[in-house]
Amino acid sequence: QVQLVESGGGLVQPGGSLRLSCAASGSIFSPNFMAWYRQAPGKQRELVASIFRDSSTNYADSVKGRFTISRDNAKNTVYLQMNSLIPEDSAVYYCHFIVSLNYYWGQGTQVTVSS
Repeated sequence: QVQLVESGGGLVQPGGSLRLSCAASGSIFSPNFMAWYRQAPGKQRELVASIFRDSSTNYADSVKGRFTISRDNAKNTVYLQMNSLIPEDSAVYYCHFIVSLNYYWGQGTQVTVSS
């Protein structure tokens, strides 16, 4: 059974940086689509950044210029480099893969931006 395993969350001061990673355990084909979502308390889950197999990317307006999504196809791993973090970035971050017609979600990793 394929699972997505996230790492890299934590507590950081405003202006700081974090790098999230998400890797698939088990054998899968190269995902068509890989993305990071986040959900803050009392808010809906929102798409933060996405990357397709051809490495084309999309970002939410709120993170453009601060976050960078990348992928390692050989490792079926997706990364999210987060710079210039602000308190509004605090949320549980989830990775999401689409492989053929199969949808996978990570368990979530907490990111807290606070002084």
